[in-house]
Amino acid sequence: MKFIKLWLPVFVWGYIIYFLSDIPGLGIGLGILDLILRKGAHVTEYFILTILLIRAFRRSFRMSFAFLIFWPSLISFLYAVSDEYHQTFIKNRCGTPWDVLVDAVGILIVVYLYIKKGNVKNEN
Repeated sequence: MKFIKLWLPVFVWGYIIYFLSDIPGLGIGLGILDLILRKGAHVTEYFILTILLIRAFRRSFRMSFAFLIFWPSLISFLYAVSDEYHQTFIKNRCGTPWDVLVDAVGILIVVYLYIKKGNVKNEN
């Protein structure tokens, strides 16, 4: 039961990212506002994924603070790469290295916050 409680949110969120990437020509057609919203969505998606992964790793494994930050961040980054690759097969979508970098911003914000606050050890 603990496994489901910790890891199901990770897999559900990963599926939500996949589902959104599978929508052909996703966009609202509002020019620069559309661009800002889409890039903001990238940052938010991977911010949340990284937090969920850190939570699951922290409560599933005994590991140092460095590994607790490293592995979830790496998994999030690799998922971002695979997601952009997936988009290359979707009509009116394109996967770009730039979007992976935007995704990485969300990951790096989480890393920064966890390092700055050191709250990995203080969470329940």
